[in-house]
Amino acid sequence: MKSRSERLDLLDAAPRPFVAPSILDCDFARVGEEIESLGVAGAVCLHLDVMDGHFVPNLSYGPPVIADWRPHTDLPFDAHLMISDPARYLDAYVEAGCDVITFHIEAVPDPIELLRKIRRAGCRAALALNPPTPLESVTPYLAEVDKILVMSVMPGFGGQSFEPKVLEKVRALRAARPTLEIAIDGGIKPSNAAEVVAAGVTQLVVGSYVWREDGNYAASLAELDQAARRGGP
Repeated sequence: MKSRSERLDLLDAAPRPFVAPSILDCDFARVGEEIESLGVAGAVCLHLDVMDGHFVPNLSYGPPVIADWRPHTDLPFDAHLMISDPARYLDAYVEAGCDVITFHIEAVPDPIELLRKIRRAGCRAALALNPPTPLESVTPYLAEVDKILVMSVMPGFGGQSFEPKVLEKVRALRAARPTLEIAIDGGIKPSNAAEVVAAGVTQLVVGSYVWREDGNYAASLAELDQAARRGGP
């Protein structure tokens, strides 16, 4: 199995923009096979939606489950911690094999120390913000982050509709820090992929659209990738 640094090298080498499939909508009765199928289909990394039933009104999975998935793939794990106290559980997510760790500015209004702790652990550190949260909540910390995740839906459930007004935040982030990794999550599909990339997004988190009933995840990823590249330079 590749080391964390090797997995992050793979992530860095991936052409931008890229699609990060969320496994929230996969078949959890056979999640190991699903993860392996995404790797074969050409996924660059896997987006892990971690929900605690408190910060968001839903529950998903935690470090012991993620640790069980780690041996099934060398793809980087991008953990999106939708939880109220990410600092309390940080070590467990690092030990479980997560490579990029994202937490919410709404949960940690003073995030500098936690961002630095994540990076000291050898992981990439990212901040997420919800649609109603003003961009000014994260701009003081742009020098401390490896990525900003702009939520284009309220977090907690898959299958929601994309909120285009959040693209104003993406454009402002791109102007403020031209080399910043910017991800977007919520309601992304081929019909809006070019638009979000044109605004400045480099990583598209996609859930429900990936999980075709026929299991042809390569086709889903290819459709999304082709649409996204139409929005590039």
